[in-house]
Amino acid sequence: MEKLVKKYADKLVAQGLCDAGAPIMGGLDAKLTWNKKDPACRVLEEAIAGLDINSILFARPSEPYFSILNYLGKNSCGDDFSIQPDDTETRTFLHDIPVSRTFAKSQIIRALKKRKSVVIPDHGIVTFGTVSPEQAFVTYSSVCFSLFVKFFTDYLYAVGNGTVKTDQERVFRRAIKSYKNSYKPSYKHSGNSNRNFQSHDRDHDIHRKLKKGPFKTKNEVIDAIVQAGKLTVEHRLVDSFFGNISYRLYSPRDTLYISQTGSSLDMLSGCIDACPMDGSSCVGITASSEFSAHKDIYLRTKSRAILHGHPKFCVIMSMFCENSRCDFRGSCHIKCPEKRFVGDVPIVPGEVGTGRYGLCHTLPPAIKGNRGVIVYGHGLFTVGKCDFTDAFYNMAEIEEMCFERYMDKINK
Repeated sequence: MEKLVKKYADKLVAQGLCDAGAPIMGGLDAKLTWNKKDPACRVLEEAIAGLDINSILFARPSEPYFSILNYLGKNSCGDDFSIQPDDTETRTFLHDIPVSRTFAKSQIIRALKKRKSVVIPDHGIVTFGTVSPEQAFVTYSSVCFSLFVKFFTDYLYAVGNGTVKTDQERVFRRAIKSYKNSYKPSYKHSGNSNRNFQSHDRDHDIHRKLKKGPFKTKNEVIDAIVQAGKLTVEHRLVDSFFGNISYRLYSPRDTLYISQTGSSLDMLSGCIDACPMDGSSCVGITASSEFSAHKDIYLRTKSRAILHGHPKFCVIMSMFCENSRCDFRGSCHIKCPEKRFVGDVPIVPGEVGTGRYGLCHTLPPAIKGNRGVIVYGHGLFTVGKCDFTDAFYNMAEIEEMCFERYMDKINK
């Protein structure tokens, strides 16, 4: 347990979610073990004693998340003292994000009995795990993502409506500066206009890291998937364990290799399923929840690689619509009837999974002939012809494009 709490506390720092020394994580095995000693441990110990959990995490997030947390925690709560983002991650995983006014045992326990996290303005975020500290890490990461998306989406609407508040503007400026400082571009400027992505020289260091296909063996495929997954997380194009990745290998048998549901893209070794395209095996039951969408994309296109991440500004721009009178407001994620784009990239509705409104029905037809497709409030899917090179660069470049389109709207 000592190794686990240290591992995930360190991972929060490595992924830019916390400053060094900020995470306080405790894990209960034979005894309660902490990654470090802190006065807050006393309150957290009382909280863990009042809940049926095996781990707890409390940390002040790094910027821009901390300023965003404070703003939303103080200005965007409903009568039930919760923040309600509209992105898919929140709808399917968090539901809403409770807010506590104080760092107190009773309020933490009350919130965590109903939800997976609680936000405490001027302090940070508390999350927990029932089986492993990894669950606490995943939830913490998801909360940071959802708060970021909500703040920037709300701000964009406020600019359009002329209702931006002074403190909202202050947080926005600080958050944009912090985001620019932390984002890792996947290209090096060629010296031409920084607004034309096709004029950029792709980063040759990254290019060398990506294995070149087409791949001919199972081991080559698995190595390439593991490598591409790590690079996607390293460049912050996906948060926590969300996102997925796959590759189609034709010989000796037509097989779709795909990351397992709930797996972390930076730790895919041993978490990749081999699913025959003819459906002759049930191994797909542990595969990603978006297995059906991946399979249909392969059947409709000549692509051999698919990468799915959650780049923040792709999600934000998908959730911004200037048609305020649309009859489908509130159900945009499943019923949007409009043909929407960011630049050349389509935006489609669709829920996770294979239900009536599943993205498996909307995504595959839209991706044919395109470098990627954004699913409303959810994330971005990109494809590669023979390996993950195009898929990765398309994802990074589309995210950059979405960020620039966002700034264009802000600066009109």
